[in-house]
Amino acid sequence: MRKALPSWEGKTVIDATNAFPVPEELDGLPSSAFVAKAFTGAKFVKGFNHLVAATLAADPIVEGGHRVVFLSSDDDDAIAPVAALAKQLGFAPVTLGKLNEGGTLVHARGRTWGPLIFQDLFKKEQ
Repeated sequence: MRKALPSWEGKTVIDATNAFPVPEELDGLPSSAFVAKAFTGAKFVKGFNHLVAATLAADPIVEGGHRVVFLSSDDDDAIAPVAALAKQLGFAPVTLGKLNEGGTLVHARGRTWGPLIFQDLFKKEQ
């Protein structure tokens, strides 16, 4: 039996999912807006969702660079710890801003993908 947390306050949820095609039940919202509603009170970050699982599982250090992961959130305080986690895992986090702004670059809408979905990019160390 699964036991739900009594409160999501103070917790950070990372949404690494993509819904495609976006179900009609979402009323045109990106899937992250729908998922965020399930975690009321939590700090919510969309991230690690633009690459397929096999790519995320591969070594994030490639040819002297770090694989980019995109992060977006409506909670500015939530991005920094998730970016730190991404760096600790060997990735190069890139913040896209709010979910309804830069975050739309990594969301599906209807039957179309955002332009950054599946883009396997690397950031070289300088």
